[in-house]
Amino acid sequence: MRGEATVLHADLDAFYASVEQRDAPELRGRPVIVGGGVVLAASYEAKARGVRTAMGGRQARELCPDAVIVPPRMEAYTQASRAVFAIFRDTTPLVEGLSIDEAFLEVGGLRRLVGPPEQIAVRLRDRVRTEVGLPISVGVARTKFLAKVASAASKPDGLLLVDPSAEEQFLHPLPVERLWGVGAVTAEKLHRLGIRTVGELAELESATAERLLGRAAGAHVHAMARLRDPRPVVSTPRRGSIGSQRALGAAPRTADELEVMLTQIIDRLARRLRDGGRGCRSVVLRLRFGDFSKATRSRTLRSPTDRTAVLLAAARGLLQAAQPQIAQRGITLIGVSFGQLVRGAEVPAELPIDWAENARLDTVLDAVKDRFGSAALARAAQLGRDPGWDAPLLAEHE
Repeated sequence: MRGEATVLHADLDAFYASVEQRDAPELRGRPVIVGGGVVLAASYEAKARGVRTAMGGRQARELCPDAVIVPPRMEAYTQASRAVFAIFRDTTPLVEGLSIDEAFLEVGGLRRLVGPPEQIAVRLRDRVRTEVGLPISVGVARTKFLAKVASAASKPDGLLLVDPSAEEQFLHPLPVERLWGVGAVTAEKLHRLGIRTVGELAELESATAERLLGRAAGAHVHAMARLRDPRPVVSTPRRGSIGSQRALGAAPRTADELEVMLTQIIDRLARRLRDGGRGCRSVVLRLRFGDFSKATRSRTLRSPTDRTAVLLAAARGLLQAAQPQIAQRGITLIGVSFGQLVRGAEVPAELPIDWAENARLDTVLDAVKDRFGSAALARAAQLGRDPGWDAPLLAEHE
C-alpha cells in the first residue's frame, strides 16, 4: 500500500521577473526580460511569446520586441529568497533547498497540529503571496520526483495534489522529458526507439532500459517511470555553501571570455564570504556542455580562506583542466560554489608577506564598492564587455 502524499515542492514563478514586477507596478501584465546579453529570466507574458531562460538577448528581442528589458538586481532577489525560505522553515523544519527559488518540504508529521498536506500547501502559498508579494506554485505528492513534476504542471501560480491512487494516470501520459535526468540527448535516443511517453518507458524491463541508456542513467529514469523514488527530504544546512551560476546561451565562448565570467563570479562570491565573516575550504566548478551533459570539478584548499586571489587561482585551474571538453562539446552554463564554510574566526592568520598585497587589496575594493556600489570598480579585462555578463544567476543555500 502506498503512503500518503506528504512531500511539497514549492517553486517561485519566473522568480527574477516576478520580483521586478512586484517592485515596479508599471511592469505588471507586461512582458519583462531580465538581463541583456543573455536572458536570465522572463515573465510569463514574455514566455508566451517564446522567450526562454538562457536565450540570447537578440533572439529574445526579435520574438518579443515590446518586452521591457531590465538589468538584474541580485540583492533584491537574494532578499526575496531569504524571506520565502523563512516561511518554508516556519512551516516545517524539514526543508531541502534546491536553489534560490525552490525547495522540498516534508509535512507528514504536521497533520494533527496544522492539518493535511494540501491545506498546508494552501496556507504556504497564501503567506508567500501576502508577506513577500510573489506567486509560487506547489506540487504535493508521495515522492520528491512526483512533487516536482506536479509543481511544474500547476504553473503559473498553482497548486496540484497527486493522489497516491492516481500516480500512474498523472505521470504515464507525460512526455519522457519530464523525467528527472532525461535531457535532450537521452530524449532523442528514446524518441528514435519510439518511446515518447513515461508510460512507454515504464513498460520496458529495467535491464532493457539500462542496455539502451547505460547502466546508471537507464536504472535511474526507469525507476522514476515506475514511480520508485525512495529519497527522503533532507534538511539543507543553512550555512553549508554559497554559489552562483551563469547561463551562457548557445553561442560559442572563447577561453578568455570564460575566464572573465569566472572572475566576475569569484569576485562576487568572495566578497559575500567576507561580508558574512566566513571562509571556505573547497571550490567547486560546475559546467553544462552544449550536448546538455554536465561536469563537476572541485578542489579542497589546504586551509580555509576568504581571499579572492587564492579562490580565483583554484577556480582557474579547474576551468583550464576542463578546456579540452569545452572546446569539443561547447558550453552553456558555468557555475562556482564555495563549500565547507567556516566562521571568520576559524580562518587561520596569514603571514605578513602574504597578507600585505592580497588582503589589503580585497579590503580596499570592498570598501569602495560598499560606498559607491558594486559597479564602481571593475577589472580591466571586463572593460567593453556585454553588461549582461555582470549578472550571474544565483543558486544559494545558507
